[in-house]
Amino acid sequence: MRSSHVCERGLAASLIAFGIGLAVVPTASADPNDAEQTDTPAPGMVTVPAPTSDNVNPAAAVACKQFATTLNFAATNYSGFADATEGTDLPDYRDPTVRNSNVTARTALREAAAAAMTAAATPGLQPEIAAPMRAWSVDATKLLLIMGLRRGGDTLDNVATELNNDAYNAQTACAAAGTHA
Repeated sequence: MRSSHVCERGLAASLIAFGIGLAVVPTASADPNDAEQTDTPAPGMVTVPAPTSDNVNPAAAVACKQFATTLNFAATNYSGFADATEGTDLPDYRDPTVRNSNVTARTALREAAAAAMTAAATPGLQPEIAAPMRAWSVDATKLLLIMGLRRGGDTLDNVATELNNDAYNAQTACAAAGTHA
């Protein structure tokens, strides 16, 4: 299975969750002549934090939350490139869709790599959590370099797979520490 398929499945799950969230958002009425309007706001969505263990290391909670945000940002911005290049061994970087999504994805990966390294450097963070975050940052940097050099095929797929494995390892380490990423 190609790593872009894994990214697509993650993106699809995120989009479904987002769609469900949008479905329960109350609608607003901006008609000033509507006599049925009330001053009482409609109930909105309630954000409930994910459960954490009572004895979680505060450094782990902070770092894992930051890493989760980083993963979401990277996945959201990489998905366009993955979609534009799916099914090709060597992406056509002359195609405007591929070219534009490549720039967007590389920019996001650059920012995400820095944010992941910052999360891994959280004071007091256990090494077993920090190590996969650092590995993810290094692999994100490798991936953006491969994309910048306009490479493709197995090289791109292998690094994307490594990146997904690093994300899984970091999420597993966060879960073992009683928090989530």
